[in-house]
Amino acid sequence: MRIAPLALAGIAVLAVPAIAQRALPTASVKVDPAVAKARDAALKDDVAWDIVEGLTTEVGQRLAATEAEARARAWAVVKLKALGFKNVHIETYTMPVWVRGVETAEIVGPYPQKLTLAALGRSGATPPEGITAPVVYFPTFNDLLAAPDGSLTGKIAFVSNQMKATQDGSGYGAFGAARFIGANVAAKKGAAAILIRSIGSDKGRWPHTGGTNFAPGVTPIPAAALSVADAEQLERIFKRTDKVSIKLVLTPKTLPDAESGNVVAEVPGTDPNAGVIVVGGHLDSWDLGTGAIDDGAGVAITTAAAKRLLDGPRPRRTIRVVWFGAEEPGGFGGQAYAKAHATEKFAMAAESDFGADNIWRFSVNFPDSAKAVGDRLGAALGPLGIVRSREKAGDGTDVGPLFALGTSAVDLNQSGLRYFDWHHTPEDTLDKIDLDQLRQNVAAWTAMLWVVANAPEDWDKVTPKGS
Repeated sequence: MRIAPLALAGIAVLAVPAIAQRALPTASVKVDPAVAKARDAALKDDVAWDIVEGLTTEVGQRLAATEAEARARAWAVVKLKALGFKNVHIETYTMPVWVRGVETAEIVGPYPQKLTLAALGRSGATPPEGITAPVVYFPTFNDLLAAPDGSLTGKIAFVSNQMKATQDGSGYGAFGAARFIGANVAAKKGAAAILIRSIGSDKGRWPHTGGTNFAPGVTPIPAAALSVADAEQLERIFKRTDKVSIKLVLTPKTLPDAESGNVVAEVPGTDPNAGVIVVGGHLDSWDLGTGAIDDGAGVAITTAAAKRLLDGPRPRRTIRVVWFGAEEPGGFGGQAYAKAHATEKFAMAAESDFGADNIWRFSVNFPDSAKAVGDRLGAALGPLGIVRSREKAGDGTDVGPLFALGTSAVDLNQSGLRYFDWHHTPEDTLDKIDLDQLRQNVAAWTAMLWVVANAPEDWDKVTPKGS
């Protein structure tokens, strides 16, 4: 998953906490009794759990464009048809394939010991026998940026900025640059490899993987994330000496292009001119865990909510559920979907890709002609403990390309206080999902879909967030 850095609220208010400044008071709006009934019934939902339990048990990890992701697509088609969705099909595309290899590291001096790590997606490879090189320690990513060009030639860079858990997930955007582009920066400065402290809020010995990016013309170097515990161990060693050498073996491969795809299903609407609503999450996962919170929960939540409208009454707008493929290696599924459907009329898009903990905040991006839709959402979501944000909606890797086309947006923000303890680790497993919190998500999505899908207003395109 990807979290965009959050914008600041525009106007400061004296003596009001910053988090309250970002909450927008909800207008006085009466909740449609049908919406309230559907929302409250969803608090006992079992469909979402059934989906994520089945996907993680019967398929497991789902690395993009591999045989495992193909099995997941086949599984999804069977499940969506069994649930009664219409027009269930797969839309395929091709993409590069990156697969993991051998991953070992050990300090060879001054205090010999093994380290726990995981290669980052798109990492380059060492020779099969590995490399042994001196390590240069950078406490923060900015310290790496400040290193002189050529100063890392023949050396391994080690960046150890520490991420903190936040409810809004903003720590990921703030500290994630070490993973997103750290390898590219180190490569341009001559580094033989790079190690980073895992971008996570845990204290354990499970490394957090995730993608890294190299600019055109930059040869990928070996890149890996140390577990938080091992990064802290390496920090302690550097407090004693700056003469540290590591032997590193990373043998990932980039294979020829292969097939990935999006799984699509619909709740048909009554008004074909009112625009389509696109919701979903991503079907692929990294390969260390079983992809329960990232993002089996997301496809389960959005599908379970859409199922509640599928069971009637029929909504005005068609709701299209998309289980996007290949989000983790670069959002290939979202890009392919937007390209294939660019001429369609979309009323709104939203995705769930932040685990399964309680939704605490929502935001919208509708034009003025649909302002009342946001007000009705505030009234419907308030009883679930969800506040309205002043910020403009429009986050999400998979639906981002639709937002770029001017599609209206709703963001339903889940709590990130636990998410980055397990994100992209072997600990991303079903036991991390709390059933009551999962159901609260389904209830929120059910209310949101009911309000937006049946809104009597019609609206045009909007200016995307950040434009």
